[in-house]
Amino acid sequence: MNVNIHNFNTLDFDSIAIQPEWNLPEKRENRMHSIHAYPAKFPAFITTKAIEKASQNGITVNNIADIFCGCGTVAFESVCAGRNFWGYDINPVATLIASTKSCSYDDCRIEAYYKSILEAFEVCQIDEQNSVYKNERINYWFSKTQIDLLLRLRTAIYTSVDNQKYLNFFLCAFSNILKPCSKWLTKSIKPQVDPNKAPKSPLEAFAFQINMMRKANKEIEGIRGVAHINTANFLEQQFDEPFIDLVVTSPPYVTSYEYADLHQLSTLWLGYTDDFKTFREGTIGSLFHSEDFQLNQDKLNKTGSEIVSSLAKVDRRKAKSVAQYYVDMQLAISKVAKMLNQNGACLFVIGNTEYKGIHINNAQHLVECLISEGFENIEVDRRKISNKILTPYRDANGKFFYTFAIDFLQRQGSRLLKIAEAERCPKRVRSAFWLR
Repeated sequence: MNVNIHNFNTLDFDSIAIQPEWNLPEKRENRMHSIHAYPAKFPAFITTKAIEKASQNGITVNNIADIFCGCGTVAFESVCAGRNFWGYDINPVATLIASTKSCSYDDCRIEAYYKSILEAFEVCQIDEQNSVYKNERINYWFSKTQIDLLLRLRTAIYTSVDNQKYLNFFLCAFSNILKPCSKWLTKSIKPQVDPNKAPKSPLEAFAFQINMMRKANKEIEGIRGVAHINTANFLEQQFDEPFIDLVVTSPPYVTSYEYADLHQLSTLWLGYTDDFKTFREGTIGSLFHSEDFQLNQDKLNKTGSEIVSSLAKVDRRKAKSVAQYYVDMQLAISKVAKMLNQNGACLFVIGNTEYKGIHINNAQHLVECLISEGFENIEVDRRKISNKILTPYRDANGKFFYTFAIDFLQRQGSRLLKIAEAERCPKRVRSAFWLR
């Protein structure tokens, strides 16, 4: 469905036809995508299809960017396809995973380092003065026995691995065993204690994790591109000259939980912060960096203003959060326009949702952002999505439902744009769109 300045404001995005080609991958994803749990992962095959579509439209793709790179799905697919990659994420846990996934490793070196870690673990002495014992949140999630074992393991990793790339590999493995070794409710996408849970043995969980990651590494046919992963707020980046040929990204969900809360175990144990709440600041749409509500309302485009005004009538706090989200997204799109080459392309993944009976039309807001930045020839498709655990939202009755979406590829002058969006509820699949 072609979308332009004349029809985007009246178009019923939910009635756009589903495009089967965007529903399922043609082959199984590489195991490297599963080395670390992460909420609402980006479908890996979308990146490959985006590159193919861009090439079919005469666009030479050498450099790819993901402005909200998360755990590095786009990064991995890009470097495997022989493209260079630039990724930005404010979450250091995300960039650790992304950096780990974007490299290939010598299995003999992994085995040698792993043996050294086990040997160091056996002789490691517990330091009762270590700050982890004084951290309230660590003591909340872990028993004293588990803290002892995890601290010994973490110390063994740092003392045994002298290469940064391989250190990231083992820290990524350590990060992924933290929830299984804690009281965190298994597969829960919000912080919740399971009083009946028997936490896994750290050493056994680590051994299983390393074995899985080694198998994933052996599946990689070759890393032919270079990944530049930046732990940074994309909204604060400055681009003097365009250098990106293709942007493939999925913004954080509007009305979602704070991502910092979901990754608190890793941020605390890896020493990124003593208080995970500090990472809420700067997150897209977070109330923890929200400006004055009226000031944000004045910055909103027409679609954003109408949605926020409706939300304010039922929940002013939520309206304030959504207003900040839309202001942040408008700034993000303006920066994408600056980093993108004239013959470049874009693809966004985004989802519509609903809150207390108010339809939050993120796809329409994004289209208006793109049009205002000069993007043309926008086409929207919809797709069904696979059954997976996603970040939850509450409906009008306070019950959870799930949304997921794919946004756009576009050409402005010689820029191609496309948008796709998908939603999933517990008992039915609603849609997804693409722009071309």
